[in-house]
This record gives sequence, C-alpha cells and structure tokens, in this order.
Amino acid sequence: MPEPRDADRLTRDLDWNLLRSFVVMAEARSITDAAQRLRLTQPSVSTALKKLEDRIGKRLIDRTPGRYELTRAGALLYREAVEIHGAVHRLSTLMRDMTDEVRGHVRIAVASHVVCPLFDQVLAEFHARHPRATLSISVLGSSAALASVTARTASFAICLVHRRDPKIEYLRLYREFFGLFCGPPHPLFGRRDLRQKDLAGHAAVSFETDRLHDALRSVTLLRAQSELNEQIIGTSSHLEEVRRMVIAGLGIGPLPLHVVARDVQDGLLWRLPPYDMPPAIDVHLVWNPKATLNRAETALLEAIQHAISLVPMTARTYGLSAEEDGSASVAE
Repeated sequence: MPEPRDADRLTRDLDWNLLRSFVVMAEARSITDAAQRLRLTQPSVSTALKKLEDRIGKRLIDRTPGRYELTRAGALLYREAVEIHGAVHRLSTLMRDMTDEVRGHVRIAVASHVVCPLFDQVLAEFHARHPRATLSISVLGSSAALASVTARTASFAICLVHRRDPKIEYLRLYREFFGLFCGPPHPLFGRRDLRQKDLAGHAAVSFETDRLHDALRSVTLLRAQSELNEQIIGTSSHLEEVRRMVIAGLGIGPLPLHVVARDVQDGLLWRLPPYDMPPAIDVHLVWNPKATLNRAETALLEAIQHAISLVPMTARTYGLSAEEDGSASVAE
C-alpha cells in the first residue's frame, strides 16, 4: 500500500469507478467472469485492473495460469473498497432524504383534556410550515404517558409530573387551577350562600392520581380540607369521565377552572367553595433526550420548546389572572 507521503496523491488520483470495478473483480472467479458481471470486454477489465494496480503500487490479483485469487494487498483493498461502497450508498440515501420538505410521523402522548392555547398555536403553525408531516395523539393517564416517553414509543408527552426521572427532560408548558364542582342533580347545585364547611360529608368523585403521593397531591389536600366523604364514589384517569360523573350527580369533583368554564356558563356545572387560592397544577412537556427522532419529531419538539422560551409563564397560566396567581412567576 502507498506510503503516508503518497496519501494525498492517491486520494486525488484514485477513481471511484476503478474501486467499484475491483469489488466485482474480487468477487468474480476470473477476469472473464468479472467482464460479464460488469458488462465490459475482457481487455477493458484487464486494463482497469492494471490501472488500479499502478495507482496503488501493489499487485492485487494473482492471475498465474490456473490461479485467480487476491493477494494480501488485494484482500486488504477489497475490504476497504466494500466499506467505501457502503458509505457511498448510505450517502446517496441521506442526500435523497435531505430536502427542504420536512416529513415524518410524530407520536404525541397527551394527558386527558389538555387545554393549552399555546400548544394549539404551535400545532397550527407546524402544520402550515410542514404540511407533509403527520401526527397521532394518544390520550393516556399521565403515568402511562411518561412511560411511553421512557420506552421511546412516543415522540414526547404533555402530562402531569410527580417524580422526575433524571434520564428524561421536563419543561413546564402551562399552569392550571382546580376547583370543586357539582352537577344539576346535586343538592348544593345553584346555591350561592355556601361555605367550605357545607361540603363536609358529601360524596366525591376524582382522578386516579388524586392521592397524596401522586401528581394531584394539592387537589387531594383540597378535598381533605373540605371534609368530603373519604370514600370516593368514582374515579377515572380521563377528565371527560370525571366531568361526566360530576354532571350526573355522583358526587363533588375537582376540575380545571379554564377547562370547564363553558360548562359553568351553560349550567352543567356549579362551582363550590373555596373560591380563593385554588390549587395550582403544572402540566409539562416531557421528552427522552436519548431517543432518535425523525425530522418531523425534532421540528415539532423544538417548536414547542421555542414557544415556551418566548412566552412568559403568566401568559401560560390558565384559570386565574396573573394578579390572582402569585406563584405564576416562579422560575421554569
């Protein structure tokens, strides 16, 4: 093989077509066989081999009568040429996919009834910019959404977070506030003279994560302070189902203020005390930094992260005004 001082000359003068032809020669049984595979004449193949041997400065194929096999230099060159061929093939594939158009599928795991205008805006802008990218959104309990990120079956998740995994990245997307509500069949519905003590002993419905050691701990404390019946009549991991049970009169339940504001206006829900300092719940953008993402996944994740960096927390706080929420300015 050439000396190091000849490397620049070899790099400059070596013809890829000669290497490609040599791979075929090395895998053939004879020059005649190689010529047939390359669809060239035998003299043309012999000339190409001699030209490559001259460039390399080594005999590559032992072609004595009745013998056709690679020399040690030929075997070494064959192994390197196969690697080069694979690299060129991969480069061709990469270049074919490298267009200005972002394509790919994004799999998003979302906790039940995420209502976030900022997220909606990012989705709209992403689709307008990359119309060929596709999305699927799975509604899961927060623990299942987090598990899907860890398992890399979801591109990212939007959910509640209780315990943080150091291998996963978290960024607060928005803050919402919970209140207690009842439905039309409930005896407290429509009453404006209520105090928190009036809730004592009434049946409750809630979320599966409404536990002291889980993501809705502050809601659990609110329920306890209101002295609702300790036995919860109905639970669900989906907000829509908790809302259904509250409206049906099964019991008093916690719901996000901004999510059910329209239901209150329409007379489907009635807010109960306490009215001051409702519990705040943070909803996070969660992703796995070890996951290999396609261009669409990367583009959407970066778009959400960028939007979060541009919009202050006060504008990502729903259910109370910035003045009412004294904790909205807490750092990310």
